[in-house]
Amino acid sequence: MTSSSKKFGSTPLYWRPSSDVAVARRRAAMLERIRHFFAGRDVLAVDTPALSRFAATDPHIESFGVYSSTGARAEWYLHTSPEFHMKRLLAAGYPDIYSICRVYRDGESGRRHQPEFTLVEWYRLGFGLDAISNETTQFIAAVLERPELCDAVDRIEYRDAFLRYAGVDPFTADSMELAGCVAADKDLRAAIGQERDTWLDLVLSSRVAPKFAQDRLTVLRHYPASQAALARLCPADNSVADRFEVFLGSMELANGCVELTDAAEQQGRIGEECVRRRRLGRPAPPVDDMLIAALDAGLPECSGVALGFERLQMLQDRRDDICQVLTFALDTRHD
Repeated sequence: MTSSSKKFGSTPLYWRPSSDVAVARRRAAMLERIRHFFAGRDVLAVDTPALSRFAATDPHIESFGVYSSTGARAEWYLHTSPEFHMKRLLAAGYPDIYSICRVYRDGESGRRHQPEFTLVEWYRLGFGLDAISNETTQFIAAVLERPELCDAVDRIEYRDAFLRYAGVDPFTADSMELAGCVAADKDLRAAIGQERDTWLDLVLSSRVAPKFAQDRLTVLRHYPASQAALARLCPADNSVADRFEVFLGSMELANGCVELTDAAEQQGRIGEECVRRRRLGRPAPPVDDMLIAALDAGLPECSGVALGFERLQMLQDRRDDICQVLTFALDTRHD
């Protein structure tokens, strides 16, 4: 045996894909069911660019910058969602639309997170909160081939869920009370400080969601107005947003809302997000003026949903780590 053959014979196996062909076949079948679901509802498949001149302003989402050969700083960003481009399509007269695309979020890692993943996003004209949340549960049941999931869906208000499962009122509790709810130590208290919405997210993920029924879908609706982001405020109660999330057990699968169509209000919210980012020591990217222009031109009344595809396959394949359903998971040891 030559020295060359010995070298290659001892090559580590980290070059291999993260999952096998059986996983890839199940993934392909699930994607086909998604396309069939939307085709049956006359929802149009669209593509949007992965590169943008604008980054996410959400304080909890970080964008990857892309450096051109002519500049020393990031001139483009990889999109964290196709949302802004899809809303521009709707404002331009497109009908109901959906997209299946890869998205990129810096700093996301863990058993349920990867910095690159597949997002299914769709928009329905004229849908209210009940209609879009019901369609989301139907979508999940269809893609997982579990029609029984639509038979017993738990629907609960955000406030009621916190009171029932965490014993705290999310609309009146201050940061200290929320920190006590999760038994935060002094380091965590110092890190989060007075960021009340961050505390609410922590209470939701650690105290509330784990109490959801493990064998049923839960629709959590009417988040606080401070977490509206791109959702409209509820016409009947402007202290809450017409926003919902869908869980299976404690696994968050989808985030949706009745969309905000007011350009001035949206611009104001983005400005507030930029201020909050600066307060947290994070860069505040330029505001996407094309989204604002599209809303100003007239975004029709609509609702939208974003759903993480790999989390659905984790449930389908009964895996507890997202890397087990990805063809190639990002490995920071070698990439």
